[in-house]
Amino acid sequence: MLAPIRFLWNATRGHRFAPWRSDYMRWRVETYSGMKAETLTARDVLGFLWTSRWEFLSYLGWIHRLDREVHKRV
Repeated sequence: MLAPIRFLWNATRGHRFAPWRSDYMRWRVETYSGMKAETLTARDVLGFLWTSRWEFLSYLGWIHRLDREVHKRV
């Protein structure tokens, strides 16, 4: 279950206490929501994560399964 935590840690590198400033997270929100990354605020990012929470949790679950498969084959 460390893979999702490791992903979040890496995705917010340099902005761990303010993940909405992370270029990667802004790009992801822009990709999925259509909002412009350069105009995103903390409220926009957190609101997007809240409204898309089930998809986000599903994505983190997929990361966990993928990591488990990778380590099973090694």
